[in-house]
Amino acid sequence: MVTEIRIYVEGGGNDKFTWRKIREGFGQFLDPLRQLARSRRVGWSIIPCGPGSETLKEFMIGSRRNPDAFNILLVDSESQVVLPRREHLRQQAGWDVSLLSEDQCHFMAQTVEAWIIADPDSLAGYYGQHFRRSVIPGHSDIEAVSKEQLLSTLKRATEKTQKGPYTKIRHCADLLGRLNRDRVRQRAAHCDLLFRTLEARLGG
Repeated sequence: MVTEIRIYVEGGGNDKFTWRKIREGFGQFLDPLRQLARSRRVGWSIIPCGPGSETLKEFMIGSRRNPDAFNILLVDSESQVVLPRREHLRQQAGWDVSLLSEDQCHFMAQTVEAWIIADPDSLAGYYGQHFRRSVIPGHSDIEAVSKEQLLSTLKRATEKTQKGPYTKIRHCADLLGRLNRDRVRQRAAHCDLLFRTLEARLGG
């Protein structure tokens, strides 16, 4: 079993305040894993890094500095994943992933908004009156929905609500903390894989 888990996550822009919010949002969403880590006396860190390329850079630096930790790269896949995860990153973004193991490479497929749309009940509760639930796709495999469609759907579903149309910086972190993670895992296979990978590493 590992002694520390460090998750380098894409998101939060380039602002330390939004990084804090994203860290809190992911922390709440992944809370069962955090609690399992604490019960095993395993260190736990979520490190927001901004854009995907910066996330890879920080992951590589962190891996060298923390070689005994289980370091994870968590980024948007940007497109549907049909190849092994490392090969997807090589072809999609042209990244050198030779120092990553397949086990360390994880996706929000095709983007974090897939996780959000996977739980329309939480979306409706967050946005309240005038939320247009009817435009949310009902695909059992939410990862088959393109990034562009996910973003446009969220905008159309929320544009008349009191909170205004969805934007990643204003709403993503709050929504992550409200999601029904079991529902998301059912509809987003790579989210489920992240949970299963960490549960296995933690002896859960």
